Amino acid sequence: MSLFLVTGGAGFIGSHLADSLLADGHQVRVLDDLSTGKRANLQDQAELIVGDVADPATTAAAMAGVAGCYHLAAIASVQRGNEDWLGTSRVNLGGTLAVLEAARAGRVPVVYASSAAIYGDLGEAVATEDTRPAPLTAYGADKLASELHASVAWHVHRVPTLGLRFFNVYGPRQDPSSPYSGVISVFAKAIAAGAPVTLHGDGGQTRDFVHVGDVVAHLRAAMGELVRGGGAAVLNVCTGRQTSIIELARLLGTLAGRTPDMRHGPARTGDIRRSLGDPSRARARLGIAAERRLADGLGLLLNANAD
Repeated sequence: MSLFLVTGGAGFIGSHLADSLLADGHQVRVLDDLSTGKRANLQDQAELIVGDVADPATTAAAMAGVAGCYHLAAIASVQRGNEDWLGTSRVNLGGTLAVLEAARAGRVPVVYASSAAIYGDLGEAVATEDTRPAPLTAYGADKLASELHASVAWHVHRVPTLGLRFFNVYGPRQDPSSPYSGVISVFAKAIAAGAPVTLHGDGGQTRDFVHVGDVVAHLRAAMGELVRGGGAAVLNVCTGRQTSIIELARLLGTLAGRTPDMRHGPARTGDIRRSLGDPSRARARLGIAAERRLADGLGLLLNANAD
């Protein structure tokens, strides 16, 4: 079996990926600064290096001897990007560059997290991989720049790369108290506690919610694809189905056996009205799809939170 590096592996998505790799008998090395990740998310079998992904020496040491790297480390907060533009870019873009540089010596394949944030506001259009990127946030801009550098890594240095543009990921271990947390974990905690949930504006904004288990399946399939064929592709990770925020609150309430106390607050400046991705290219290339229905995924989340 192989040794894999997972940057950000003590976090929400990364720890689920680490569990999956370990379950299949692989060795896992995690590089995480624990700013949002938690040691408790990792099994004892995982090797943890506490360090900064944007530090070239640290990342080079973590890359030594691995068969592949999953690069998930990032600061995913739009607010942090607004307040600390240079600091977040150092991690989100500088970290990707450090990973690609560390991978260059051994041409280690790198599967990395990109984001639907690269698309910006498409109005009523569905996001495909050929859609012209127009990010509206520093986070989105850094993810787009990471894609460009990943392409250079392949074409110039022959480092195989595959970027996955995650849409709205949800599932267990997404901390509702974190400022980076998604709307699902925030709403689930509030509804379970009988507390009100706040809808920004009319709640008609739609999102393409994808379960973390489906995300892990895409990550694993992407590494297999890279090992077989190389390249520098990018693919959407989404369901192709949209759900409004108000529908989400109602569904969580039904599953929790409660009537949610929904309150409307002011609309957020720059909030994208509709976000919907096309999963067909990932399905064709990787042979998998994000098939878990939202109701089923939310049920799993609520059960996990209750344990």
